[in-house]
Amino acid sequence: MRISQDFAPTGPDAATTARRRPARGRAAAALTAAAVAFALVLTGCGGGSDAAPRSASAKSSADADRVEPLAGAPAPKLPVTVDSADGKKVTIDSTDRIVPLTGSLSEIVFTLGFGKQVVARDITATFEQAEKLPVVTRAHDVSAESVLSLQPTIVLADTTTGPSEAIDQIRDAGIPLLVVEPAKGLSDVGRRIDTVAEALGVPSAGTELKERTEKRIADVQKSIPDHTDGKKPRVAFLYLRGSASVYLLGGAESGASSLLEAAGAVDAGKESGLDKDFTAITSEALAKAAPDAILLMTKGFESVGGMDGLVKIPGIAETPAGMDRRVVTVDDGVLLNYGPRTDRVLTEIVEQLYAKGGKGQ
Repeated sequence: MRISQDFAPTGPDAATTARRRPARGRAAAALTAAAVAFALVLTGCGGGSDAAPRSASAKSSADADRVEPLAGAPAPKLPVTVDSADGKKVTIDSTDRIVPLTGSLSEIVFTLGFGKQVVARDITATFEQAEKLPVVTRAHDVSAESVLSLQPTIVLADTTTGPSEAIDQIRDAGIPLLVVEPAKGLSDVGRRIDTVAEALGVPSAGTELKERTEKRIADVQKSIPDHTDGKKPRVAFLYLRGSASVYLLGGAESGASSLLEAAGAVDAGKESGLDKDFTAITSEALAKAAPDAILLMTKGFESVGGMDGLVKIPGIAETPAGMDRRVVTVDDGVLLNYGPRTDRVLTEIVEQLYAKGGKGQ
């Protein structure tokens, strides 16, 4: 289970320790209560006296709420038949009415230049160009009736989209529905762009977008300062929802490791031996992780009352990050998308992590 904005309350944009119900059923999890709390993410997790700190670059923060489409209108070559991640063969003969069922897939579709053909969004699609579209999810579960009422010519989902009954109902109505493997790290960015571009009949645009994204990520990495002391900063990814008392420390499968490592940092949770996704925060776990900085989703930071509330969580004040009041925050709707805006996410992390004096001071 990996937290991302595509989480169900299962929320970038709600969050809990479990993602949406898999299309073929959802395994029971020890953190079921956290999954319920995840429903609060976008609408109910704000609050607290301290606003989340912003990036050192005003431009990158503002741009994070928008996607940047490729120049020129796409010219799809259809029909195409593609392999779906759930073992189906899917034939697409029209991109006139597109329904992406995750925020990260919406981001790719819009950036490829198909924004005008998108007729609905999942609640996790929070960027500006999509915000006025009708939402076809209920608490992050897909409403098949809402999708079908829009007469889509293609529906894009991933393996965490559910419930399975909704997926089956859309397919049974004869709508082409492509399931895409979710992203777990930077290495998945190009794969997902290629998959969506192929399904929309514009593989060359996919190649262009993939190359643009990879170049921008590489450019950000060139800006990372040298570690003159030979020590990389240790960063712990925390998933917090204060209103629901959800306090989790990310491990190797949290989804953040790839970003932290690309930013020249060490994932403190992963390095301390947490080989799964998340574990409940304890003083012992934090002491072992010993982070120099803490990575948070913006709404999670706000939900605990900002910095003053964060250091009241048992164990945090005793870490180097807590003592230095050093945090890095990125908007929920983009942090773990691993799509065309990943370079901006990485920029935010690098700028805040290496800012003189750190964040939150």
